[in-house]
Amino acid sequence: MTEPRLVLLFSGKRKSGKDHIAELLRERLGSETCCVLRLSAPLKEQYAQERRLDFHKLLDSSGYKEQYRADMIQWGERRRQADPGLFCRLAIGDARQPVWIVSDARRRSDLEWFWNRFGERSRTVRVEASEDKRRERGWEFTAGVDDAESECGLDEGVAFDWTIHNDGDQQRLEEQLKGLLSLARERAQA
Repeated sequence: MTEPRLVLLFSGKRKSGKDHIAELLRERLGSETCCVLRLSAPLKEQYAQERRLDFHKLLDSSGYKEQYRADMIQWGERRRQADPGLFCRLAIGDARQPVWIVSDARRRSDLEWFWNRFGERSRTVRVEASEDKRRERGWEFTAGVDDAESECGLDEGVAFDWTIHNDGDQQRLEEQLKGLLSLARERAQA
């Protein structure tokens, strides 16, 4: 791991477009400058190993992941209670670029771990989309998932550095990304 110059911590509801926006930023900044890290990847990998499941199917947006989501959330919560920084440490292990985008910060403990480790280099980004737009993208309310900490833990009590509204207006999205791209380029050059 190389120390980052900027860590962008993305949060938002399921199907708000966090991964899409993270990938747009990575594409524009280039893979030498920016990497996308997912806290859920090491969680899903460990979960898949213990349960003898297909890890790669747990990473995509398929129905396969959805049938295990509630149990995986509970399993992950038990792991986090024992070690709040476990999945954060695993996610950053191979990062070498100066700009990191964590596409799925979901809990206050995730933010606190990055704030404590990287301080002023960490910035929070909230991605929001209407329920109608999220439904168009395949979201359906699931009890035990959409009302759990993994979806609601950052709904209140965090003053986000940026809020991106992602309801499908590409021009508006481009305007909103300008500040993030400018900051990332500035920090990468520092």
